[in-house]
Amino acid sequence: EPRKDIAVLKLEEMPKNLTPINVGESKILEVGQKALAIGNPFGLDHTITEGIISALDRKIQGFGGVSITGMIQTDCSINPGNSGGPLLNSSGQLIGMNTMIFSNSGSSSGVGFSVPVSTVKQIVPQLIKHGKVVRPGLGIGILEDQIKAHFGIDEGLVIKYIDPKGGANQAGLRGMGRDSRGRYFIGDIILEVDGKKVNNYDDIYLMLESYKVGDVVTIKYIRDGKKSTAKVTLIEV
Repeated sequence: EPRKDIAVLKLEEMPKNLTPINVGESKILEVGQKALAIGNPFGLDHTITEGIISALDRKIQGFGGVSITGMIQTDCSINPGNSGGPLLNSSGQLIGMNTMIFSNSGSSSGVGFSVPVSTVKQIVPQLIKHGKVVRPGLGIGILEDQIKAHFGIDEGLVIKYIDPKGGANQAGLRGMGRDSRGRYFIGDIILEVDGKKVNNYDDIYLMLESYKVGDVVTIKYIRDGKKSTAKVTLIEV
C-alpha cells in the first residue's frame, strides 16, 4: 500500500524458531517517552538506536502527493536501511514501523518518522487477504487544482468525470462535458461530505478512510450556481 508506505513480504521457506514480536498500542503513546529503533542502517544489521517520541499525529507527504497522517516523529537515529524496521517502546512492544527521515543529506538528522502500529494492523490484514487495500470512494475523478484555479474556482472539488457504475452517477452528480455548441461546462463542485468541507483530493481521501464500502454519505455541491445535496453510496475504488 504505497499511500501508507506499507508492504507485506511472504517467506517461501520459514526459518525455524521464529518468535513474533509483541504488539503494543500506538494510540496511548505520549510525547517524551522512550523509543527504540531496530534496523539495518548502511548494511549494519541488528542495529538498535534509542531516542524519544518527539511528536505524534504528524502529517507528511507520501506517494502520489497524498499525505500520510498520524505519523510518529522520533529522534531515534534512522538511516537508509532502517526503513521497515520496528519502533519499540521501553517494554519491547511494537509501536510503529520506521519509514523515513527528514534530511537533506540522506542520513539521520534527528527527525525520523514511523507508521503507527494501529495503521499497520489496519492495512496488513487487507493486503494479506485481498492483495490490496479495499478503499471506499465516490466513483469520481477530480479536476486538477491548477485547472480549477484557471476557471477561478477557489473552493470545493470540481468533478472531472463520473464512473458510470459508481455511487455518484446513481445519485445524479455530473462531471465536466460539452454542450450542444461544443463548449465545455464545469462539473458539479463538491463543497462538503457529511458536513465536512473538502477543498482538494487530500481532504476527501483522508476523510473517506473512516468509511467503508457501502456506506452512504451526504454530498453538498454546486451546479450552475445553485447549491444542492445528494446521497451517495460509496463503492470500492
